[in-house]
Amino acid sequence: MRIGGGAMREIKVLVIDDSSFMRKVIGDILDEVPGISVIARARDGIDGLEKTEKLRPDVITLDVEMPRKNGIDTLREIMERFPTPVIMVSSLTQSGATITMQALAMGAVDFVAKPSGTISLNMREVGDELRQKVLAAAYARSTLPGRPFPSSPRAIEQQKFSAPKGIIKPPVPGVRPKIVCIASSTGGPQALQRMLTELPRDFPLPIVIAQHMPRGFTSSFASRLDDLCALDVVEGAEGTRLRPGLAIIAPGGYHMVIKGGPSDMSIGLSDAPPVLSVKPSANVLFSSVADVLGGDAVAVILTGMGRDGTDGAQELSSKGAYVFGEAPETCVVYGMPRSAMEAGVINEQLPLHDIAGALNRFVREKR
Repeated sequence: MRIGGGAMREIKVLVIDDSSFMRKVIGDILDEVPGISVIARARDGIDGLEKTEKLRPDVITLDVEMPRKNGIDTLREIMERFPTPVIMVSSLTQSGATITMQALAMGAVDFVAKPSGTISLNMREVGDELRQKVLAAAYARSTLPGRPFPSSPRAIEQQKFSAPKGIIKPPVPGVRPKIVCIASSTGGPQALQRMLTELPRDFPLPIVIAQHMPRGFTSSFASRLDDLCALDVVEGAEGTRLRPGLAIIAPGGYHMVIKGGPSDMSIGLSDAPPVLSVKPSANVLFSSVADVLGGDAVAVILTGMGRDGTDGAQELSSKGAYVFGEAPETCVVYGMPRSAMEAGVINEQLPLHDIAGALNRFVREKR
């Protein structure tokens, strides 16, 4: 996992969960990582806020469902009083998914789903995911205006990375885009909300999206975006027909691909193994777009840790597709766009607030 480099001081983590068993399991999982230290465990939101004020952790893991003060109310107060990267720990229920989407909109960096219930006896199944997300959160940039996370050696190292803005290489002449495909991970739900809400209802192309998210959460995410956007937004299903103005979110736990021909595209789902440890995979989605449309596509790589999307973008770019990348100053984690930049496949790198406008102009000019 490529996030940053150089010397790194210890990452101090506070675990907040009302279950003593879950506090121990989560703490033990994180304590196994060199460079991570669980400095305290809190039994509920009130205890967690007191320990946050006293200890000022670098990252907090926060249970969604707790007595006295639940995860949402605790998160709201953390972000108001002590802005800190927070990883939500959610149960795999419909209500848990809905609350988790709310938490991401309120500034939580990411979330991990408990494999089974509020007290998850098999939490170690998602141990690697939890560790990676805590490490990524230590580099994260706040998405809340006026409430930046405290500077740390890790955050400073990421923020000082500079890369060219605007058009880096011009489009290939003659390419006429017929689809927009998007890759996003850590910070992606907030970034997608910002970007998609700025596109008009008459946007002339279908949009397909691979957002790293586990099974059971993408339905709530798509529903939330559909309520907020002029576009129609749905969770992908086998056979869903693509059309202009429709944005399709890959369902969590499945790879999503494009099938058919240029004038009759539909969604296909695959339960194949993860690629680069993620499922859905942007590489799988982008590669399928390249197979069906060649270079008649636009790709967008948004915030996220790792390098998913780079290989698929290389395949698209080699056939003439145009690739946008999110600039480092607005990424929650500048990992995926940085990987694509270093691979030389980004045509235009822009801050998040400029991508929708540039995409809309580019697509209309090319059509």
